[in-house]
Amino acid sequence: MIKEHILNTVKIVIPARYGSSRLIGKPLLEINDKPIFWHVFQRCLEAGFDSRDIMLATDDTRIFEKASDLNIPVVMTSCEHDSGTDRIFEVATSQGWNKQDIVINIQGDEPLVDPELIRQLSLFTRKHTEFEITTAVVPIVHSDDFNNPNVVKAVMGLNHRALYFTRSNSPYNRELPSDLSLAFRHVGIYAYTVGALDAFCSFEEAPLEAYEKLEQLRALSNGMAIGACYFEGELAHGVDTWDDYLTIKNRMEKA
Repeated sequence: MIKEHILNTVKIVIPARYGSSRLIGKPLLEINDKPIFWHVFQRCLEAGFDSRDIMLATDDTRIFEKASDLNIPVVMTSCEHDSGTDRIFEVATSQGWNKQDIVINIQGDEPLVDPELIRQLSLFTRKHTEFEITTAVVPIVHSDDFNNPNVVKAVMGLNHRALYFTRSNSPYNRELPSDLSLAFRHVGIYAYTVGALDAFCSFEEAPLEAYEKLEQLRALSNGMAIGACYFEGELAHGVDTWDDYLTIKNRMEKA
């Protein structure tokens, strides 16, 4: 059973920040009379995790109180963090987790995240200890996605090693530009050991990170190894805008 593999060694942290730049207060928006973060929590349970190993991390008392009312483990964190990664490290530190413990970062605005993706990343991370950070990728099959700067591409090497992440159309087949056989989309889910989180959060913003606006380039710029599992399932769309919310709400409430 999956719980035998992950209990007490793999934790999940769900960052839920109130002040989203594009949709203020979105963690508290409701679908089927439950806030978005509750649905993310349910997907983690469906992945086989014990509720005691799932933690909501917020910077807002309204989210904290709502999570408490719903019996979701929640930690109040600083509102000064620049990224969700910093917030996750604060949680790991405050909870006294061991350096070798694995922490999975699940975005708090993805109520339809596939439990199989969470499960697969957990098992991949435990198996591939050569990587300090792990994530996931999916094949790109449409040229529109390949050429879209909002679709982050992962350039993959051998043995699951991620060589680079970029908004550009890469890797590019010079002889056959339409070829997408090595094109992969990065999935915004991460796992790290607490020790790797500590190292990552000690680094300053890297030039490439600032250039592409991709936080994972800070890790690569400082020599950290990132591995990626190949996921074949459906990618969930997060709630970034009001239109996203209405679309996902309609889909889930009709299910």
